[in-house]
Parts: sequence; structure tokens; C-alpha cells
Amino acid sequence: MKAQQDIAEKAAEQQDIAEKAAEQQDIAEKAAEQQNTGMLGEIVRYLIVGGLTTVVSLSVYYGCVLTFLDPKNPLQLQAANIISWIAAVTFAFFANRIFVFRSHGTGVLREAGAFYLARVGTLLMDMAIMFTGVTLMGYSDKIMKLIVQVVVTIANYVFSKLFVFRK
Repeated sequence: MKAQQDIAEKAAEQQDIAEKAAEQQDIAEKAAEQQNTGMLGEIVRYLIVGGLTTVVSLSVYYGCVLTFLDPKNPLQLQAANIISWIAAVTFAFFANRIFVFRSHGTGVLREAGAFYLARVGTLLMDMAIMFTGVTLMGYSDKIMKLIVQVVVTIANYVFSKLFVFRK
């Protein structure tokens, strides 16, 4: 009788262990699913912010050249381009910090410095690829600009994820 009772208790313990293991497996699977969904959501938010950043850039550029800067003057054209780039990157920093990467740390100045540095780096990358593709190799500037936009968008995301808003 005692032996049967011991066997029944061992079976109940093993059942409890199996149920707890199944619960932990479910929790782990849900966490992995949320992480994957979170990454996908982050990428979608990044693309939305990128679209809004483009709107900011174009709006500021056109605002400049339609009001106080003459695009026929090479220096004023570049001034409009620089002003629109600064406005777009500033908007992109805050939008990425708040909505995309959800950074709440106190190192705002470090993040801002790293963000601007990364964006200057991808601006130089953009210019180098355009120069190489259009000037040296003779490809269409329209096609090269599309290719560059894809490369720069990916590079900006990677730099933001790994170096700017790292958790």
C-alpha cells in the first residue's frame, strides 16, 4: 500500500513538473513572438518616420526656394538644401527616439551627437555612391538615386539601432 502511494506521489510530482515545463515553454514562445512582432513593428515605424522625414525635408526646401532663397544661385541652392537637411535630421532624431526606438534614457545629447554623426556619414556615403555611379561610371542619376536611397535607409536604420539608440 505504501509503495503504491509513493508511486502515485511520484507520478503527481512528475505531472506537476511537466505542466510547469509546458507553461515555461509557452511563455518563452510568446516572448519570442512578441520580440519578432516588436522588431517588425519597429521597422514599420521606422519606415513611417522616414516618410514623414521626407515630407519635412521637401517642405522646408520648397519653403526656402519659394520664399527667400533663389535656387538659380548656386550658393542659395545649397543653403536651401542644407537648411532642409538640418530640419529633416532634427525631426528624424526626435521621431526615431520617441516613436521608433522608444529611447527613454538620459543620454539625449550623446544620442543626438551619435545620430547626427551617423547621418553625416550616410550623407557622405550617398555622395560617394552618386559620384561613383553617375560621374565615373555613367549610370542614370535617377536610377542611382533610387539605389542610394535604399542603401542609405538601411544604413541609417542599422546605425540608429546599433550605435545611437542601443539598449
